[in-house]
Amino acid sequence: MARLTSILDNDFYKFTMQYAVVKLFPKAKARYQFINRGKHQFPEGFAARFREAVDHMATLQLTKAEKHFFSKTCPYIDPTYFDFLQGYHYDPEEVQIIQVGGDLTVKIEGYWYRTILWEVPLMSLICELYYEMTGQKRVDDEEVMKIVHDKMYKYDKLNITIADFGTRRRHSLAVHDLVIKALKEHPSNTFIGTSNVHFAMKYHTKPIGTHAHEWFMFHAAKYGYKMANLVGLENWSNVYRGDLGIALSDTYTTEVFFKQFDKKLSKLFDGVRHDSGDPIEFAQMTIDHYLSKGINPLTKTIIFSDGLDYEKVVKIVEFAKDKIGFSFGIGTDFTNDVGLDRMNIVLKMTEAFPDEGEWTPVIKLSDEPKKHTGNPEEINMAIRFLNIHQHG
Repeated sequence: MARLTSILDNDFYKFTMQYAVVKLFPKAKARYQFINRGKHQFPEGFAARFREAVDHMATLQLTKAEKHFFSKTCPYIDPTYFDFLQGYHYDPEEVQIIQVGGDLTVKIEGYWYRTILWEVPLMSLICELYYEMTGQKRVDDEEVMKIVHDKMYKYDKLNITIADFGTRRRHSLAVHDLVIKALKEHPSNTFIGTSNVHFAMKYHTKPIGTHAHEWFMFHAAKYGYKMANLVGLENWSNVYRGDLGIALSDTYTTEVFFKQFDKKLSKLFDGVRHDSGDPIEFAQMTIDHYLSKGINPLTKTIIFSDGLDYEKVVKIVEFAKDKIGFSFGIGTDFTNDVGLDRMNIVLKMTEAFPDEGEWTPVIKLSDEPKKHTGNPEEINMAIRFLNIHQHG
């Protein structure tokens, strides 16, 4: 039965954002909603089983060993945060789950500093329960690890670094464990860490990540679309003072992002993360941006993390080599390559309530129009307001 066993079984950037929210926006509220992009049909009784798994999350608590690991690994986070996390419990009342036929509705609402931790574990539970309840059989454990090793031998030849970013759409907790075990045992220096804090601790590797789209989506609700990237990055750098310096660039398209990514921020941040649209076009835009600011692109890094597999990685390496620094975050291709169809689901912030204000719809304008999320009217208004020209 799908169950979470650790409060740290979550993506690192959820905790780094939570710390920043506790510091800067303790009164803000947020709403999130599940989006079934793959139109998956959920079996009868799914909501009830999912409800049980969510209710069980209320029992999770940060252990002393976890607290010690986390605080030692992240000296740039105040000790007060780890005390806060030790006292934190998931509150299942923040999560509403409804099933009508094969359709599943999941909504989350509450203080942002609390609700921010739900998204990733809920998605991973939905995936695991779906495979469990539809009775789909995966390849055996040995094969799971062999698939990982075979991929890594190919990646080793490219002389690159790779992190696991696969928590949210993994096949299951057990498969994720096998994947990290294989990555850690693999005889090379290609694997550098995981976005999952629980597995970073278990396998003595580095937790990796900075912030996600919701950071900028909230800033748009509070400060407006034109200021969202700029104020979002300023606030981030005020909290982390130069640590965790990879900026996410595609919340309101990369084109808009680079207009606001001024010389100070371009120098301060170590690099940017690519999460939608054509990776080669993005790399070229990034190189051009740094050159226009008088910065050597080879001193900066792009983290590529958009639906990667070996073929995509090879193309990126061939283009970016000797032009700019790069590294890769590989998700589902590691944690859900078990001989079954992968799920295509997301869970996104839909509305934010800044400390002064009202409930405001929030949207994401990806570099790939198909990945836009949010209210269509709001999306069209923002596209006009930000003067975005998109094809697709």
